[in-house]
Amino acid sequence: MQIKFTKHAEEKFAVLRRHGVRVAKEQVLNIVKSPDKLDHTRKPLVIAQSAYDKKRVMRVVYKVERNIIIIITFYPGRKSQYEK
Repeated sequence: MQIKFTKHAEEKFAVLRRHGVRVAKEQVLNIVKSPDKLDHTRKPLVIAQSAYDKKRVMRVVYKVERNIIIIITFYPGRKSQYEK
């Protein structure tokens, strides 16, 4: 399945970098392909989640349209908030 990034998602790399959070495109792709957890509660959006470091997870929000995964955004979050 093909994977595309929205303009917002492409810009998110630089935004996070300015805040000291380094994320590679390959990391985001790996989370979508092999997440630790999937959240389908916001259909049609899917939130894939995987560990980022000891205290944080990285969450990737995407949707599937015509067999194309469209990554909308991604963000770090505290494990204590998202791993209940």
